[in-house]
Amino acid sequence: MSEDSWDRRHELTFALELQRGECEFLTGALAEAEQRLAALSSRATNTVERATVACLRADLYTTLDQSSRAIAVGLDYLRHLAIDWSPHPTEEVARREYDRIWSQLGSRTIEDLIELPFMSDPSSLATLDVLTKLGPPSLQTDANLFSLVICRAVNLSLEGGNCDGSCFAYVRLGMVAGPRFGDYQAGFRFGRLGHDLIEQRGLTRFQARTYMSFGTFVLPWTRHVRAGRDFLLRALQAANKTGDLNCAAYSGGHLATNLLATGDPLVNVQRETENALAFAQKTRFGFVIDITATQLGLIRTLRGLTPRFGSFDDGQFNELGIERRFARSPHLAHAACRYWIRKLQARFFAGEYAAAVEASSGAQSLLWTVVSHFETAEYHFYGALSRAASCDSAPAAERQHNVEALTAHHKQLQAWADNCPDNFENRAALVGAEIARIEGHDINAMRLYEDAIRSARANGFIHNEALANELAARFYAACGFEKMARVYLQDARYGYLRWGADGKVRQLEQLHPYLRDALVPASRTATIGGPVERLDVGAVLKAAQAVSGEIVLDELIKTLLRIAIEHAGAERGLLILFPGDEPRIAAEATTGPSQVEVTLRQTPASPAELPESVLQTVIRTRQSVILDDASAQNPFSADVYLCQTHVRSVLCLPLVKQAKLIGVLYLENNLASHVFTPARISVLELLASQAAISLENARLYNDLREREARIRRLVDANIIGIVIWDFQGRIVETNQAFLDMVGYAREDLASLRWTELTPAEWRDVDDQAFAELKATGTSQPREKEYFRKDGSRVPVLVARAIFEWNRDEGVAFVFDLTERKHVEGALRDAQTNLAHVARVTTLGELAASIAHEVNQPLAAIVANAEAGLRWLRRRIPDVDAACRSMEWIIDDGNRASEVIRRVRALANKTSLEKVPFQRH
Repeated sequence: MSEDSWDRRHELTFALELQRGECEFLTGALAEAEQRLAALSSRATNTVERATVACLRADLYTTLDQSSRAIAVGLDYLRHLAIDWSPHPTEEVARREYDRIWSQLGSRTIEDLIELPFMSDPSSLATLDVLTKLGPPSLQTDANLFSLVICRAVNLSLEGGNCDGSCFAYVRLGMVAGPRFGDYQAGFRFGRLGHDLIEQRGLTRFQARTYMSFGTFVLPWTRHVRAGRDFLLRALQAANKTGDLNCAAYSGGHLATNLLATGDPLVNVQRETENALAFAQKTRFGFVIDITATQLGLIRTLRGLTPRFGSFDDGQFNELGIERRFARSPHLAHAACRYWIRKLQARFFAGEYAAAVEASSGAQSLLWTVVSHFETAEYHFYGALSRAASCDSAPAAERQHNVEALTAHHKQLQAWADNCPDNFENRAALVGAEIARIEGHDINAMRLYEDAIRSARANGFIHNEALANELAARFYAACGFEKMARVYLQDARYGYLRWGADGKVRQLEQLHPYLRDALVPASRTATIGGPVERLDVGAVLKAAQAVSGEIVLDELIKTLLRIAIEHAGAERGLLILFPGDEPRIAAEATTGPSQVEVTLRQTPASPAELPESVLQTVIRTRQSVILDDASAQNPFSADVYLCQTHVRSVLCLPLVKQAKLIGVLYLENNLASHVFTPARISVLELLASQAAISLENARLYNDLREREARIRRLVDANIIGIVIWDFQGRIVETNQAFLDMVGYAREDLASLRWTELTPAEWRDVDDQAFAELKATGTSQPREKEYFRKDGSRVPVLVARAIFEWNRDEGVAFVFDLTERKHVEGALRDAQTNLAHVARVTTLGELAASIAHEVNQPLAAIVANAEAGLRWLRRRIPDVDAACRSMEWIIDDGNRASEVIRRVRALANKTSLEKVPFQRH
């Protein structure tokens, strides 16, 4: 075998084994993937092969929570390139690599780097791939190694040009430049560069990971944390599309973190977190499972779904067990840090400040693992507040220690606030207020509490606004201002209710019973607590006109939900429709800070979304269900949703048209009981009848519009020919696509008849189709031909024909099959040529084999004849030797004859001949 053939065989075998290993990894057969990839690693013979196997193995070990092994694989690859790194480099080495970036950048701006040429060196491209895979595991093993990996990837790009890996390297540099080296603006600009390379230069291979990192690790330090959500959703979409399981799992977890950080309703955050946890469990990604389960524990206890408020312990989680596992598993440091931060939050909300400080201490030594994660901000914020609360009862020495830690936390929060006031101004102000309170600077404390409340409200952090109100209430109560304290505490309860933190609300109500009967502040929303008298006839008519005047389905749904929320005094609403047999949620509405926010959805109506027993009762009876106080004993008290969410007022209203159930309107209010009064319900019932009619009309209109749009796309694209004809043989009208098929101009229409366009041999097919048309009003698709104006023929498919008796006209939809027929002909020719080539190749191989078999005895005959002549031409002829040569010639001749006989037998397909084998 030649060297080229061996190389090609090695390449194909290697690629096949790699594909099998990757398939096993993607389908979750991790043990099989590990064995196959480990064996393949020793067979890699060049840089690209080594890099490919190293990347897959690093991903595999990362998924298996074996970060150290992932690092070892990457460092082993780098040693082949004479890059000898320690798994734990010094800070000086990392800093040197970072400084080299700015040295190579020179006078160029960061934005100029988008114009770098594309990287072409295979070794550099392979190395960047490996460095990309080393990022996540190095983040869990060593902060200096993480910085070194990212900075080297950036430097490779500056030296050799941009590639897909450069996008990820630039955006990851934002994780290093800001939190580690203090330049958050540079980090943002590098992150935006990575994003722009994908959008403008089409470097999309690491699109999902780049979007995820930009939205999670870069944006929150310079822009509102909510700005990262769109990038996380895009990352999830891209990861699912490309099969990047690791990135999909990470993105789902980061999306849940983003929702929790922004103060989104906890019921929505729980749903996203449970989805992320289920995905991580399905892919057996233990690292993400630990992180997401911890976050879910915090959400559940805030919602009051755990046996003890402030504790994660329930049937799904065991704090002591996971803490022991973290203690004996150093490679889980990242997950452990995030666990301690979430526990810090939970204990603080529960008022267990000593336990909160203890959890803060557990996270402190592990903070290097969450560099640039938003959990770092939560650590400093809740750690500071826990220290401040602990100062009130701590001994002098411990109090001083708490004050020092509190001051350090505040310094960090203030630095972040300088870079991004949207996210951190409210946090820094609230911690500053607590410091002023401890130091006895009451005026400063009052101002800072107000600053925190104002900033949190302006930026949509409803949970931070509630927390600031609670701490302000505590401050005013300690100062003896009871009335002010009550007002702030009522606002705090209201904020926690809007957040969905029912566990916290119950805690406040137990500590302050007067809160149970507190009215919702009228200034907070125009839809809650407004007097019924305002709903006059004019307002009702205006609402009905708004519903009836909307024909586009999506807009009608939004309009209907907004009006229902506003006129009912609801906090949340769902519209359930029945596109099939099962009810599905078409949209969800919630009361935002200044308006009703409606989100279109298409999800099953599950018990996690609304009380299923209430919904089924409305579907079955076609009657409304009203719960004035869902917390009191009622026929639906056992419903899982009512038990877990503790809603106060519920209204479920059927939308019926002519005894047909079109949809169901579900409304709830978590803030007060008896919200849905008879007057409000009367208004909604008036709207419901109009809404049912409008929804049905909009659905029919939407279906019609979609059908028309599909037809219009075909017509506009000149893909389909449309012919209107009559039984007298005339073509009444046609579109340009049909005229192009048959080669006629529009002025020829007056003299054009479809009977003249059809060749004689296709008339029978037409007659059968016309008979079917007369009997049923339509006909089935059929192939035929038309004459073109130049006399040639065009093959067509008459996809559909429809006949209208009242007008004595029919409509046919025609497709040109010319291209398909050409393709079919070309395919037949290709098959014929392939068969011919196969026959010629076979004959050539057979001829070569026969020639080889016959040439051997012929060569022997020539050699023996020449030897015989030499024996006879001697001075004294050697007759005996010449005779032996003649005998050998005879044997070789018989041997050649036997070869020819056997070839003929093979060609004639005769039976096999068995002969004894002679051992020489």
